[in-house]
Amino acid sequence: MDYLAVNYYRTLCASHLPADGDHPAGSRAFRGNEIDFDQYGWCRDERNESLAASEYGAQIDPMGLRIVPNDYHARYHVPMIVTEDGLGMADEVAPDGSVHDPYHIDYLRRHIEACALALGDGVELMGYSPWSFTDLLSSHQGFRKRYGFVYVDRDNGGEGSLARTLKDSFYWYQRVIASQGRDVLP
Repeated sequence: MDYLAVNYYRTLCASHLPADGDHPAGSRAFRGNEIDFDQYGWCRDERNESLAASEYGAQIDPMGLRIVPNDYHARYHVPMIVTEDGLGMADEVAPDGSVHDPYHIDYLRRHIEACALALGDGVELMGYSPWSFTDLLSSHQGFRKRYGFVYVDRDNGGEGSLARTLKDSFYWYQRVIASQGRDVLP
């Protein structure tokens, strides 16, 4: 293998979930969506009470983006690229037409800093790609859950002009790119 491509959004804690007569080993119990599930006989996902979480329940753990590349580097000794990393939130358009998303900036800044620490640890990290450039349809929360640097005027009912608005995070990330990652402070 030449390199590893890693999608990173969060970390999870786990506890043992025993199987029983009604729940044979390997059967799954879904918790409101198709992503998070418990597997009987194996594990139950648990909240890490030490971490903040998004309004959608995804725990925010930038240090995991230092730990995971270090772990993979120790195991596989190949370069890595972070192909996806982002925070989905319900962005709102302000009365003046702008979109202020300081939570995206903070999330990305802290995760980019974690990547810098991993580089300092000796991990060969070839790149970092936030998810995503524009708002897009989320598999479970429609257009309400937004990841992009560019707001798209669309709602869950398919209504909206599809007009694009550059969010504050767009301008911030533009500076990060222009400075080759040196200017990550908002």
